[in-house]
Amino acid sequence: MRTASDLVVLPAAAVSVGALAACAWTLVRSVLRQTRAFRTARTEAGRGPAAGDLCVVDSVRPDAYALPGRPHRIVVTTAMLRCLDGPEREALFAHERAHNDGGHHYFLAAAELAAHCHPALRPVRESIRLAAERAADEAAAARVGDRRLTARAIARAALASQAEHSGRPAFAAAATTGPVPQRVRALLAGARAPRRAGRPVAALLLVCATVSCVAAAAGLADVHHRVEIAQGDQSP
Repeated sequence: MRTASDLVVLPAAAVSVGALAACAWTLVRSVLRQTRAFRTARTEAGRGPAAGDLCVVDSVRPDAYALPGRPHRIVVTTAMLRCLDGPEREALFAHERAHNDGGHHYFLAAAELAAHCHPALRPVRESIRLAAERAADEAAAARVGDRRLTARAIARAALASQAEHSGRPAFAAAATTGPVPQRVRALLAGARAPRRAGRPVAALLLVCATVSCVAAAAGLADVHHRVEIAQGDQSP
């Protein structure tokens, strides 16, 4: 005779274990993939000529991004350099340096981790990326002293790289990511990005991800305990 535990508890436990295993595997696979991409990017940056923190990579793929590590690097391909004029290049470099100066890779990594830990946090990942890009946009505009030039550089860089697939890690910020038209409009309209909001949001994401993991583990342990009680292996 099949009991209630056979019909409800055991299938629920199996589904929970399967969901947790899938989430864990997705997280581990993403971490491994991003680690490989980071190592590859650092190796490529080390091969090309460098001027201070700027590394030029010989490639037919237009790309530019801020590469974290020791030391921080600004990586730009020769194809991207050919797409921009001198002032636009300076605006693009200022944008990428703002990412490294602001430690935006930490926020992006926290958003990636949170998105893999809980599906409900995936939309927040894009909001974090937009906030990081807007902060770098404003920093670049202030450094070069020309909002229109910064907007033009970002737009041209994004148009040049939109059809290309970049192998850079997801936490390596780049001026060509996020909703570029929205960012360009904000620069031209004179709207400024809110300051000092990144760290609290990143901390909140980490807390949410931690609570989600702990709750999932506690739920799994409780289901396992109830299954053992239903089978008569333990007392309530």
